[in-house]
Amino acid sequence: MRYEESIIEGRNAVTEAIRSGRSIDRIFVLDGCNDGPVSTIKREAKKRDIMVRFVTKERLDQISESGKHQGVIAYAASYDYAQVEDILQAAKDKGEDPFIFLLDGIEDPHNLGAIIRTANQVGAHGVIIPKNRAVGLTATVAKTSAGALNYVPVAKVTNLTRCMEDLKKEGLWFVCADMEGELMYRQNLKGSIGLVIGSEGEGVSRLVKEHCDLTAAIPMKGDIDSLNASVAAGVLGYEILRQREFA
Repeated sequence: MRYEESIIEGRNAVTEAIRSGRSIDRIFVLDGCNDGPVSTIKREAKKRDIMVRFVTKERLDQISESGKHQGVIAYAASYDYAQVEDILQAAKDKGEDPFIFLLDGIEDPHNLGAIIRTANQVGAHGVIIPKNRAVGLTATVAKTSAGALNYVPVAKVTNLTRCMEDLKKEGLWFVCADMEGELMYRQNLKGSIGLVIGSEGEGVSRLVKEHCDLTAAIPMKGDIDSLNASVAAGVLGYEILRQREFA
């Protein structure tokens, strides 16, 4: 399986793609644009002999798939999705207990990109997404991740619950975000852990929830009773980081 897109849009995303060593074929930059971030992109591209072409805004708009290219678009060679085994190996290579995000039906590419960015920041070893009824790795996902997609392995699986069963055999246990769960601060979130985040509207599906060992509630004092999926992933992800590193 391969990324659905080979276009990277946005200054941060393109910069991080270059720095990560990703194979970049060519870069298009808005003609006349020479501010700090663009200068950095040109400098990094020169180091790696990547061709940079200056084009009109109309040309960039024509190429763009997200509509938010920030004056920079790169064409990258397609990459394979990671395997779940690659994620486990990444944890092993670092001498750490596995920490994996599992996403149950995330359909908004902005949410997926933001979650991948959070996964990188909290030290997760990878992200697992289902093959069906969920967004894949589109250009918008890559841009929203602000380059984190180049560092966080993303695996796509046919059956999320079967994947969870296999990971339990590897010593992982699972916690999902759920309003009816126990307050996250009262739970032990250390060790080999999978954090399950549900879809924007329905949350974690019944079958996936049944495969979780714990449900964790995020404290809320506002007038609405839910959080954006990527925000929930960030709150719980940082609580896991706190317990793993500082508690």
